[in-house]
Amino acid sequence: MIRSTMSRTLGRSRRGLSLTAVAVAALLALSACSGGGAPPKTEQQNQGGGGGGGAGLTIAMVTHEPPGDTFWTKVHNGADQAAKDTGVTLKYSADPDSGKQATLVQSAIDSKVNGIATTLANPEAMASVVKGAGEAGIPVVALNAGLDQYQQLGALMYFGSDEAIAGEAGGKRLAALGAKHVLCPIQAAGVISLDTRCAGIKKAVPNTETVQVNGQDDSAVASALQAKLSQDKSIDYIVTLGAPIALDALKAMDGSGSSAKLATFEEVTPSPATPSAPQVSPSRLAWPPVEPAGTAAADGMMPPPC
Repeated sequence: MIRSTMSRTLGRSRRGLSLTAVAVAALLALSACSGGGAPPKTEQQNQGGGGGGGAGLTIAMVTHEPPGDTFWTKVHNGADQAAKDTGVTLKYSADPDSGKQATLVQSAIDSKVNGIATTLANPEAMASVVKGAGEAGIPVVALNAGLDQYQQLGALMYFGSDEAIAGEAGGKRLAALGAKHVLCPIQAAGVISLDTRCAGIKKAVPNTETVQVNGQDDSAVASALQAKLSQDKSIDYIVTLGAPIALDALKAMDGSGSSAKLATFEEVTPSPATPSAPQVSPSRLAWPPVEPAGTAAADGMMPPPC
């Protein structure tokens, strides 16, 4: 889903890595119109490799990426490719701590970048810096988290899915499969998009419970889920919101002897570095993995009017 405060037509969404490409393209157009941020550099000074008209512009992308999360690798790769395609200089930074993420955004403002793309996993913590960027004449777009808050914070566009709708759609699918008791692990505290997606599942399957786990510690996640599954054999489905957590859930299912099935919103692909990872056979999945909603892309986007 792409939402904008401006009345321009956006293309239909598709799966893929170009969410960030569209975000960078949007910032490119907005930066050209805004006149804010750093003065353009010469083409020789630009670090981007493309010829898409963005030479001389610098865009900061600041996310709440935790170390080792494969979803964010895709997002980062998409941003890198967009920078090459458009010729902009991309400054990517991330911190799962919302306070530190806000500090990174402030650093981008202080360095007078031409545009900022940021996640709003904790909108309250990000409010002052997003508004500050606008006051400095630097356009901001939001991605992945903050759909319901981005406009009031002053961001001009949002790139991502409606987590409530996505969660409820997944819940309806589980209900159709006969799910009675769903476990929805939340791998990062305070990330509004994760809470919202699990809440959406609960709308369709009322007996859905969440469990908070530390997504940066796979062994701790597996242990916590195994303990939960061993304690409550009535859990018949586990819904994970990321590939690493899905692999941890499979280990927990094996360790607990649970007959629950796994549903996940992201493709589960064990790393070659972890050959001992659980095998992902179709019989263990409630449905084939779907591409993470955060990687939704746009087929086309008209630049906003200056």
